[in-house]
Amino acid sequence: MRDTNATVQPTACCGHVKCIARLRVAIVLGGLLALALPLPEAVAQNYSVRIMATLDDLDVRIEPVTNTGMLVIRLTNKNAIKVRCDLRYDAPPQSLYRTTTYVDPGKTEQSVFRARREWFAVNVNVECKPAKE
Repeated sequence: MRDTNATVQPTACCGHVKCIARLRVAIVLGGLLALALPLPEAVAQNYSVRIMATLDDLDVRIEPVTNTGMLVIRLTNKNAIKVRCDLRYDAPPQSLYRTTTYVDPGKTEQSVFRARREWFAVNVNVECKPAKE
């Protein structure tokens, strides 16, 4: 019968002073190498965002939030009625993307557009109108 509570000792090092010293050097060099690598923010994709809005006299705040590989559009409804916002994202060479977001009175909703290819500029058409109940 097999003992399932047995502990396994690592066999990578024999316990010799030279082996332990080599292991420590390898750990330090690995840490230095990790520090030398660029962070994702350092190689982040830069792109411009242009928003064209048609709001039909509605009080809707549109806030773009750029991230690497995606664009988030925050829509804040400051009206007393529910609002429907149709968004059209154009980011060549990526295909045109359309979506609809409903925003309740006094609430904030987000629309997310993810990159499938590298883009340099994103044009967003936002058309908001009162939602039909």
